[in-house]
Amino acid sequence: MARESAGVLLYRRRDDTIEVFIGHPGGPFWKNRDRGAWTIPKGLIENDESPEATARREFREETGIELTGPLIDLGSIQQKGGKVVHAWAAEGDAEPGAVPSNDVTIEWPRGSGETITFPELDRCAWFDPDDARWRLNPAQAVLVDRLMDAVG
Repeated sequence: MARESAGVLLYRRRDDTIEVFIGHPGGPFWKNRDRGAWTIPKGLIENDESPEATARREFREETGIELTGPLIDLGSIQQKGGKVVHAWAAEGDAEPGAVPSNDVTIEWPRGSGETITFPELDRCAWFDPDDARWRLNPAQAVLVDRLMDAVG
């Protein structure tokens, strides 16, 4: 059974355009990657949690921002590895340099028995839709299109 995650694509209006807020994964695997590496803040759905509640919780854990307003349903996508991501959008603002991502611990290098701890997102930034599509995980790029259709 495919793992399921839920997350939020934050957006803001600047002049006559929309900007989206996305995160770059931390850790050694993603360190020197840019194109196709960025992601919406998201995480695994827990057994007793709705996808929307997961999206709100994960956004708060990964960015420190509490979303209290309504969310726009962007539907679901399936990533290359099989993970299904349920996504919503929220209008808001954030200071990228002030994002306090939660830490994760993994075995690194794999099979070594040693662990390292690093921020789940090592940085976040605002991008125009074209730049965001270029940077996002390819399966998630369609979420920008869905957002633009909903609010464009």
